Amino acid sequence: MTGERVVRRLAAILAADVVGYSRLIGADETGTLARLATLRRELLDDEIAQHAGRLFKETGDGFLVEFASAVQAVSCAMEIQKQVEEKAGEGLPLRLRIGIHVGDVVVQGEDLMGDGVNIAARIEGIADPGGVAISHAVYEQVRDRLGASFDDRGEIELKNISRPVHIFAIAGEGGAPPPVLTLPDKPSIVVLPFQNMSGDPEQDYFADGMVEEITTVLSRVRWLFVIARTSAFTYKGQARDLRQVGRDLGVRYLLEGSVRKSGRRVRVSAQLIDAETGAHLWADRFDGELEEIFDMHDRVATEVVSAIEPNLRHAEIERSLRKPTASLDAYDFYMRASAAFTEPSGRNLRAALDFTQQAIDLDPHFARALALRATCIMHSLDSLGPDAIPEALRLAHAALATSSDDSEAVSFAAMTIALLGGSIETALTGSERALMLNPNGYSAVMHGGWIQAAAGHPDKAISMFTRALRFSPRDPFRGYCELGLAIGYRDAGHPEHALAWARRAILTLPQLAGGYRAAAVALVDLGRVDEARDVIRQLLQTQPNARIDPAFVRRQNRNESTAESWIRTLQHAGLPD
Repeated sequence: MTGERVVRRLAAILAADVVGYSRLIGADETGTLARLATLRRELLDDEIAQHAGRLFKETGDGFLVEFASAVQAVSCAMEIQKQVEEKAGEGLPLRLRIGIHVGDVVVQGEDLMGDGVNIAARIEGIADPGGVAISHAVYEQVRDRLGASFDDRGEIELKNISRPVHIFAIAGEGGAPPPVLTLPDKPSIVVLPFQNMSGDPEQDYFADGMVEEITTVLSRVRWLFVIARTSAFTYKGQARDLRQVGRDLGVRYLLEGSVRKSGRRVRVSAQLIDAETGAHLWADRFDGELEEIFDMHDRVATEVVSAIEPNLRHAEIERSLRKPTASLDAYDFYMRASAAFTEPSGRNLRAALDFTQQAIDLDPHFARALALRATCIMHSLDSLGPDAIPEALRLAHAALATSSDDSEAVSFAAMTIALLGGSIETALTGSERALMLNPNGYSAVMHGGWIQAAAGHPDKAISMFTRALRFSPRDPFRGYCELGLAIGYRDAGHPEHALAWARRAILTLPQLAGGYRAAAVALVDLGRVDEARDVIRQLLQTQPNARIDPAFVRRQNRNESTAESWIRTLQHAGLPD
């Protein structure tokens, strides 16, 4: 054989660059270059050496450093950011973004290549200005060693990285410390993803559907505080420190379990755990035929609630136990559609549309399938076109007409009606009905926020989006709540809060164009027009066809003056018509 042997090693890689470098160079090239040279000479070289790092690459506005230890890398980053902020007050107005990852690297002389370097560089790109963002691999090594606070940003899609990366931000000047989630006054619980023991990955959706149904049943019990399934599912496939999960989500109890499906037989095993002590409070196993699956949902939920409070009046929970459809096959298609709609890597709308249609073909009165299909059409208008709006509204109205007690179906349908320009009064009535049916339901509260925003009630929208985030603090799609808060605060006359939430939405869902639009509008409101235009340029780099759609804006907010203000401000920020 010929050729050199590839040399690899494990390393902690720190990637950093200057925030707004191109703008700074454009405004004052000589001064910016001089300040950057001073920063490197007076701070960076010393801190890197003190933490046993090796600078192996410099770019015009950034640098890459190798460390043997994640603790050394993060300690160095925190100290650098602290001193950079101090120097900003001394007349050196430069800010850095820093990203850190631990991974395999390929050695090429003095240079390093490979995924370990690439991921660190991509993480740096989504870090807050003045902040430090780290991967889950780094977090696991430093979480108990540095005394720092961490903000869990969840899984984030990074450009040119094949899989989402779980990101944590280190609290500091670049981001406020994450709030400590105090336990609610009433019993609080999260149903963690059940393990699929069937030996068939295709059956994951079945185990996920079991978790969703148990969560829904529990959330209808008014004296319980229940974390939404979307936050719970961020723990899917992960080794769990159950006490830490309880602290992260602010809950007292955790339910975990497994589902084994073999032919027409189903076995569900579940156990209830005290998150504070880790003690197992209750465990049981449920066996049945596939046709009895709804009864099994009810039995598991009832046992869990009874374990939390022995004096529970069973009549309360019995009223909440409702079968979503008499057709098991239709329900199976609905569960598949729901899994496709909420898949972590991005909504698979085509598959969700196909599955919901198959569910409706089998059961034309299945409210959840009707409502989910309407919502999928709404999210697919870029490809389907505005001619699809009447069909989406028809499905949403059909869901409202056929659903008497399904909060999720009602809330999805009402939101779709509101955001597609249907009757806002119908949407508001539907939202009230969904909240009455399930006051703890994440969908009812979050969708209610969008309905209130569309109705021109920003203060009510802010309240509902804030509640929704508390119900589901780790939701992979929490960017939609963050965007809702950005819109609500802007419409309520608080552009500084709007900008903060818009930036969070961009970090959580970088592909969400609304986050960039909201950030640009807030910046114009604050008189920072050049920065607003930079944000629009960033949007157009990734979504060149992004445009102002006046009809879309007017559907999203029925307050005429507010809608026109959004259109004018987006034009001022440079978004094409």
